[in-house]
Amino acid sequence: MTRNTVGSRFDAGAQYLAGALREGTGTETFDVVDPSDGSLVQRVRLASTADVDDAVAAARAAFPAWSNATPGTRSDALTRLAGILAERADDFARVESAQTGKPIKLSTEFDVPGTIDNTAFFAGAARNLEGKATGEFSGDHTSSIRREPIGVVGSISPWNYPLQMAGWKILPAIAAGNTIVLKPAELTPLTSLMFAQACTDAGIPDGVVNVVTGAGRTAGEHLVSHPDVSMVSFTGSTGVGKRVGELAVQSVKRTHLELGGKAPFVVFDDADLDAAVNGAVAAALINTGQDCTAATRAYVQRPLYDAFVAGVAELFEQVRLGDPFNPQTDLGPLVSFRQRDSVAGFVERARGYGATIAAGGYAPEKGHDGTDLTLGAYYRPTLITGIAQDAEVVQSEIFGPVLVVLPFDSDEQGLRLANDTPYGLAASAWTRDVYRSLRATREIKAGCVWVNDHIPIISEMPHGGYKASGYGKDMSQYSLDEYTQVKHVMQDITAVARKDWHRTIFGDREQ
Repeated sequence: MTRNTVGSRFDAGAQYLAGALREGTGTETFDVVDPSDGSLVQRVRLASTADVDDAVAAARAAFPAWSNATPGTRSDALTRLAGILAERADDFARVESAQTGKPIKLSTEFDVPGTIDNTAFFAGAARNLEGKATGEFSGDHTSSIRREPIGVVGSISPWNYPLQMAGWKILPAIAAGNTIVLKPAELTPLTSLMFAQACTDAGIPDGVVNVVTGAGRTAGEHLVSHPDVSMVSFTGSTGVGKRVGELAVQSVKRTHLELGGKAPFVVFDDADLDAAVNGAVAAALINTGQDCTAATRAYVQRPLYDAFVAGVAELFEQVRLGDPFNPQTDLGPLVSFRQRDSVAGFVERARGYGATIAAGGYAPEKGHDGTDLTLGAYYRPTLITGIAQDAEVVQSEIFGPVLVVLPFDSDEQGLRLANDTPYGLAASAWTRDVYRSLRATREIKAGCVWVNDHIPIISEMPHGGYKASGYGKDMSQYSLDEYTQVKHVMQDITAVARKDWHRTIFGDREQ
């Protein structure tokens, strides 16, 4: 597969407002760079606060008609969108890999088909906005529930899965009848813009989906604080999520926060060792470890500990780093040199505290295909042992291809250690014992707990965290709860002018 050239498709600008690309009016430009070799993919002019104002105004103008469209109309548009995404799948995959550095096989087999499936799911979900059945709960009135859209949604998405996160933000919002302004990470805005263009091509009215490419400190904060934005949805680090929450609460906006993770991978002594080793390597290295649900802390019961470490170290050394557009490449670069240096810093500090680096721990020079990896933001898969539970690499989100392994003795200790971080997004338990698995899924505090697997997600099931990993759900029917407000409608059915309860305010009970 040849490397993508974005070419002139975004020469009109990297803002998508009211159905058309346009140039940003900010004073800064930003270079979208291929992190595998440092080459320029696209130079974009960033949005100013005025661009955000225009995007919000477009979304607000489109809201009345879109919110009043029938569920069938919205469903049909999303069905067309799924078809367009499928037709353009190869193009989306190439652009996604160019701006992120992720292997083309990951973009082709995971990111793009996952987004298409998510779109198809919400096409159906748009017709299924359920409320409580109509009923006479007081005896004198009929009550019913209306589930209504909230208004203009201001969403901020991260750089690790640009296309999928655009879908996760846009799809439930517009399926429920809202309009949206999405601010993607300036590192990786291109497939979000392509997604918005596909929405227009699918017949979704102008202004329903808008994209502003800008810096968080200007465009992002202005979007979150905007008086005409009724809801904010953010995916990113816990630190930035706190700032988003602080800004949103000033105008009492609804907020949905999907934040950081530090997923535990708990291996009991009766687990299938080969399955656990293979699962750990895949779960730790997906997307070069830049995944908030990636396995980052493996706790292995002592009888299997040495064999697990040896098995993972052996597989880590076999992982092929190289040109992301080579279909045989397993692991691409980090998204930027800054991110690569951040990951390396975590590893070097752990080494300084006496940790054992059982595999990796350095930036490589040559790829499996002869690619000069020094030109890109590459880092070898790294396995760390011999570190304490309170160490930085155990407690903090690294967001890179680093797995820390610690032993445990009793089941109680293993589950306690699994819960011993501020995060609670995802986790997994590995055992052949049904009682152990039931206990683990009950006691581990995380929004998703896999058993004998780690990472798979499906459109029909929710994604979201506990504790410092945020609140609210992406995907599934549950996400529509985030993007709708519930209204109780109560109608008198007696036609009696003087109600019995009026006597509590004036007069006596009528005889």
